[in-house]
Amino acid sequence: MTGIEHLSGGTAEAEAPHLDRFERLEPNQLAVALFILSEVVFFAMLIIAYIFYRDSPAVAGGPTAKTALDIPLTTLFSICLFASSGTIWMADRSLARGNENGVRLWLGATIILGAVFIGGQASEYLKLLSEDITLNTNLFGTTFYTLTGFHGLHVSAGLIALIILFVLALRGQFRNAHHNSAMAAISLYWHFVDVVWVVVFSVVYIWALF
Repeated sequence: MTGIEHLSGGTAEAEAPHLDRFERLEPNQLAVALFILSEVVFFAMLIIAYIFYRDSPAVAGGPTAKTALDIPLTTLFSICLFASSGTIWMADRSLARGNENGVRLWLGATIILGAVFIGGQASEYLKLLSEDITLNTNLFGTTFYTLTGFHGLHVSAGLIALIILFVLALRGQFRNAHHNSAMAAISLYWHFVDVVWVVVFSVVYIWALF
């Protein structure tokens, strides 16, 4: 084998594992991964808009994150969402081990934690609305409701998917590759909404403390 052939052969062998890794991706997981990539762009734009308008002169004199938000309360229901990443991971591990009771337990826990988060966000909205802080109040209201509401819709969609998985688990239907793939895809999506909230919580709530 010539030096060139040896080099080209080595390159092909080096690239093969990467290509093989993509070939092993399940369609459900690939579709969710591509969807997440597109949503990252939308969330990035919304976060940048919130940061840009946070200290806008148009906000002065009106409600701001520092004056309007109940940060300790939001921290409590945010912890529930962060914890749900751990419970969905445990559900994944239980499924890999063939532990159906564990799948039901940890999926149920994930749903409860996600529901607590959505309930907390709804109570926050009701409080703000009772204080006449709406989408049209000022730039803070517009960017706050748009950013957190967009995330809330994603969490709600994830909860619906988790409930469907939970029902399947109750019926003992997690016994084929299709359902395993669905579990992995929805778990990936749920971790995504958790990571997004880490950023949103930091930018909207933690930053308001300074």
